[in-house]
Amino acid sequence: MIVDNALYRDGVRVDCGTDPSDLAGVRARATGAADFVWIGLHEPTEDELDAVADLYDLHPLAVEDALSAHQRPKLERYADSLFMSLKTLWYVDEHDAVETGEINMFVGAKFVVTVRHGKGGGLHDARLALEGMQMVLAHGPSAVVYAVCDTVVDRYEEVAEALVIDVDEVEASVFAPERTNDSARIYVLKRELAEMRRAILPLRDPVNRFATGAVRGVDAEAAPYFRDVADHLARVAETIEDLETLLTAAFDAHLAQITIQQNDDMRRISAAVGLVAAPTLVAGIYGMNFDHMPELGWVFGYPMSLLMMLGSSLAIWIVARRAGWL
Repeated sequence: MIVDNALYRDGVRVDCGTDPSDLAGVRARATGAADFVWIGLHEPTEDELDAVADLYDLHPLAVEDALSAHQRPKLERYADSLFMSLKTLWYVDEHDAVETGEINMFVGAKFVVTVRHGKGGGLHDARLALEGMQMVLAHGPSAVVYAVCDTVVDRYEEVAEALVIDVDEVEASVFAPERTNDSARIYVLKRELAEMRRAILPLRDPVNRFATGAVRGVDAEAAPYFRDVADHLARVAETIEDLETLLTAAFDAHLAQITIQQNDDMRRISAAVGLVAAPTLVAGIYGMNFDHMPELGWVFGYPMSLLMMLGSSLAIWIVARRAGWL
């Protein structure tokens, strides 16, 4: 669907008095040298995207990528326009899950088309915030590219902060005195970190190119804004790497804890077996029914055998307690 279709002039939104679906009508009013149109689409049909592509002469390969989604973050040039893909992320805390969406952008001299897929990554707030910054919006389509990148990266930081909390919880659980089973949660968190890495790492190169003014079609004067985005993106990438390292260490510690617990269990089992084995040995000897055995005819033979059983068990119990096995 077409979410919005607006004309901007000198950093200000122009009320064209037309419906957002009137693509040609809004474009026809972009007569000024610095005028540009920002069209926002959310999971458009093929016909809707084809209508935009025909009007703004978008490359068919880029249109195909934008329609099918599931693109790796990238920046490509087609004739006089740019095509950029970004992954959007949001966090579902109850499932320790990082959900993904996608934003594809077509950027030309007098237009920007954003195609969004997924429930997260809405750009309405970003549009409103950008419309409140006339000096930034005066940079034209470059300002929209900045606003979209900045919004996406800010949400990366929100997801990273949520993952930091979860990793701290895992660390506390691994080193807790009671027994825990954290391996499944550690695996889930490592998988979600991998999902974030696939969104973040490929995006660093395009943003750094924007930050150095090396991309034709993006205003070089907007480079300071992109440097801020690049700084935030680098910070998130470092956080993800740190969390990956912490989770790996937590998993190793969890395995070590399991090994220690199993050793403790085996010591306790061994001590318990010893408590039973010594009396069983005495009882076994005196239960062999040979004719010639010492103390078989002795009056105190039975009490003596009981005392031997009790004494052997007591000796093993004392040794095991001092060794910390019981």
